[in-house]
Amino acid sequence: MTPYERRMNPYIQRMSEDMQLRNLKPSTIDSYTYHVDKFCSYFGKSADQLGLEEIREYQIYLVQQKKASWSSFNQAVCALRFLYEVSLAKPWSVRHIPFGKRPKTLPTVLSDLEAARLIECIHHPKHRAVLLLCYAAGLRLAEATHLRVADIDGHRAQILVACGKGSKARCVPASPRLLDELRRYWKIQRPPNYLFPGKTADTPLSATTIQKACKLAAARARILKPTTPHTLRHSYATSMLEAGVDLLTISKLLGHASFVTTMIYLHVRRQHFERSPSPIDWLPVRQCPQWADPTQHPPQSTIPPATDPPQLNRTPPDQTPPTATPPATPPARQRPPAEPPTAKPPTRRTSGRKPRPRRRPGRE
Repeated sequence: MTPYERRMNPYIQRMSEDMQLRNLKPSTIDSYTYHVDKFCSYFGKSADQLGLEEIREYQIYLVQQKKASWSSFNQAVCALRFLYEVSLAKPWSVRHIPFGKRPKTLPTVLSDLEAARLIECIHHPKHRAVLLLCYAAGLRLAEATHLRVADIDGHRAQILVACGKGSKARCVPASPRLLDELRRYWKIQRPPNYLFPGKTADTPLSATTIQKACKLAAARARILKPTTPHTLRHSYATSMLEAGVDLLTISKLLGHASFVTTMIYLHVRRQHFERSPSPIDWLPVRQCPQWADPTQHPPQSTIPPATDPPQLNRTPPDQTPPTATPPATPPARQRPPAEPPTAKPPTRRTSGRKPRPRRRPGRE
């Protein structure tokens, strides 16, 4: 029995049926019905007796008292919109249910050494293989845990991701080292159906188990960054971008609907910072602060002190030096008197064309 089947509210049951008709995933149905059940339990009434004012009051409760994250807040808004627009078909517009502005944060990326230390601290072969898949192929945690044995194509070195986000399947390349690790794990476990089975062979491994194993391995590796299985996916995309793979290829490998989503990794790549030097690098060395140890004495200089240069032709104080007569200067050459300027005859201004010849008198 799935979690949403345990909620016996008739409106929630109708909502789950409407979502099943639209071929939505069980995880989406479970999260939507969870928020609707919490909304009805907060007022102690059924969903048809609640309206816009109760929805606004519940949103204020989520923000101020419960301190819910904006992702959870928006998920509750989506659930309420689906309930009142599709299942109950209320006459008022659901656009009056506002969304919250989600803050834009940068993904956490592990370096190559940190990722190696994290994987080395995982001793369970199944947990190690799942996290290695997330890092080597850039899979989501749900995609890695829902892989089947038949999805691994060792001859073509490909992995078929059949349970992608939005029910979109894709193929990703598998490196030879990753295939060796998966073969080593398969020889130990011998799973028949799911590559990483849970309690039974017909159920996949729980995502909570891998999240706890990743958190424990990060503590053993002394990684101070907030590390989750999805952090390995971010590290994969950033490493591919720094290796020179184009953005469109990385978007297809990650399964993004638009490459605009992949552009966030442009902000965390190392080349982005290497091309932006700091202004302190342009300053001379003497301008930088130099911190000296007060317990140590300053080094003494080995350069001798400067002395006055020797003076030549010194005379004793009782004798007066002879006065030297300066040489005679030659007389300066006198310039000839300038001639007075002669007056030029006035010139007649013309338009630049030649004058017409004068006619001689008495000539017809």
